[in-house]
Amino acid sequence: MQELTPYVKRITLDEGMPSLVGNTPLLPLVTLSDRTRGKTQVFAKAEWFNPSGSVKDRPAWSIIQHALHQGLILPGMHLLDSTSGNMGIAYATFGAALGIPITLALPANASPERLKILEALGAELVLTDPLEGSDGALRIAQGLAADHPEKYYYANQYDNPENWKAHYRSTGPELIEQTQGKITHFVVGMGTTGTLTGVARYLSEHKADVEIIGVQPDSPFNGLEGLKHIPTAIQPGIYDPDAADRIIEIRTEDAYDMVRCLARQEGYFIGISSGAAAVAARQVASEIDSGVIVTVFPDAGFKYLSDEQLWKRP
Repeated sequence: MQELTPYVKRITLDEGMPSLVGNTPLLPLVTLSDRTRGKTQVFAKAEWFNPSGSVKDRPAWSIIQHALHQGLILPGMHLLDSTSGNMGIAYATFGAALGIPITLALPANASPERLKILEALGAELVLTDPLEGSDGALRIAQGLAADHPEKYYYANQYDNPENWKAHYRSTGPELIEQTQGKITHFVVGMGTTGTLTGVARYLSEHKADVEIIGVQPDSPFNGLEGLKHIPTAIQPGIYDPDAADRIIEIRTEDAYDMVRCLARQEGYFIGISSGAAAVAARQVASEIDSGVIVTVFPDAGFKYLSDEQLWKRP
C-alpha cells in the first residue's frame, strides 16, 4: 500500500492495529437483570478491550484515518485536541504507532494515572484550569489552533463528524449482531455525544423500535469524568438533540456506589462513567416487564485508583 503521508510508518491504515479497534465483548450484568423471571436482561459493551483501553479508540482512529486520507496532517504538524483523558490516550497510542506528534489540552486535575499514561506515550500536555473542566480545555485548544494553524491539525472531537460516524459504522452494527437483533433499549453516557449520535442514527435505520436513553450528570458540577451536563456545557457540534428518546440524570454518589457494587459483586472493574451508565440501565430495567437493555462501559477502573473517595469502603 502506498504511504499516504510521511507519518504513516510502522502500520498502515488498513491493517494491523485497526483490526483490534471495536468488536468488544458484551458482558451480562447479573445484578441488574431480572433474576426472578428472567424476562429482562442487561448487558454492557466492555470498551476497555480496545487497544488504548477505552471506547475513544473508535472515534480517534476514525478521525486520524480521515485526516491522513485527506492530507490534513502535513509533515511537521501535530494533532491537537482537548480531552478529559481517554480520547487523548487513544490519540497518543495511535500517534506513537504512526509517528504523529500529539498535543493535548486537558484539565490539570485529570487523574494522575491519565497524566502518567499520556506522558509515557510521549504526548505534549497543556494543562488547563481545573475549575473550567473540559470546556476550559476546549477553549484553550481552540485558541492554540487559531494562533498556530501551521503547527496544528485541530482534530476537534466535539465537532468532527468522524466521531459519530465511527459508532455508526462499528458500535451500532455490533449491538444488533451481538444481541441477535433482540436489543430493546440502548443506554449511553453523553460526553462528546458521538456514541449516542452514531448509534442512534444506525438503529433508526436498522431497528427503529429500540428506545435510546442518554445519560448525563444531574448538575454542572459533578464527579462523572467524561460526561457533560449538556444544558450548561458548551454543546458539541455533533450533538443531535433528537437522538435520545429521553435523558436520565445521574448523581455522582450513585455512580460511585455502582462502581463499587459491580467490582465487588460481579468482578467488573469499571470506570466512573461506566458506573453512571449502569445506574441508568438499572433504572430502565426497573421500569419494564421484559427486554434486552444494552449500555456502554467506556473504560475500566485502572485510571481511577488514586480516587480515594471512589474506593473507600462504605
